[in-house]
Amino acid sequence: MTDLKTTDLNVTPSMMRRVTAVGMLVVLGVLLLRVALGPEGLGGGWLAMLLVMAAGVLWVAFRLWQATALRLVLTEDALVEEAADGSRGRVLCRLDEIARVERGTFAFKPSNGFVIRLNDPASRVWAPGLWWRFGKRLGVGGVTPAGQGKAMADVIAARIGGLGRID
Repeated sequence: MTDLKTTDLNVTPSMMRRVTAVGMLVVLGVLLLRVALGPEGLGGGWLAMLLVMAAGVLWVAFRLWQATALRLVLTEDALVEEAADGSRGRVLCRLDEIARVERGTFAFKPSNGFVIRLNDPASRVWAPGLWWRFGKRLGVGGVTPAGQGKAMADVIAARIGGLGRID
């Protein structure tokens, strides 16, 4: 267990964004259940499809709540997940594995976030609302504040560009 240093940058989802995102998904799931189990008498195929969709949406809402309980921390050598108690989780990527950072207007990136291009493909992982990794692309953002994401993207770009630590 390591403590967050004051020099480590972090991206922390706000509680209001978490509640809003999960609330919207729960409302969608309940509406799908209402349509599926309503008095209209749907056929078996439609009923099955709506129930599967409702279960999927409610599962994503649950996973979103779990994933956004964490924050992302940029340490001296890596980008890692960290729980509220300070315990470090998965390593998203090491700084020496990063080819470049993209945060332009037309970049395929999460909302309020940025994309890191890795040198080598990595395993596929998805933490809804916080980050995802697919092949050589790692997206950071979602229900995170835009300012924190921009600051982290700028610092990562500077570090991999050879400017060293510029907090």
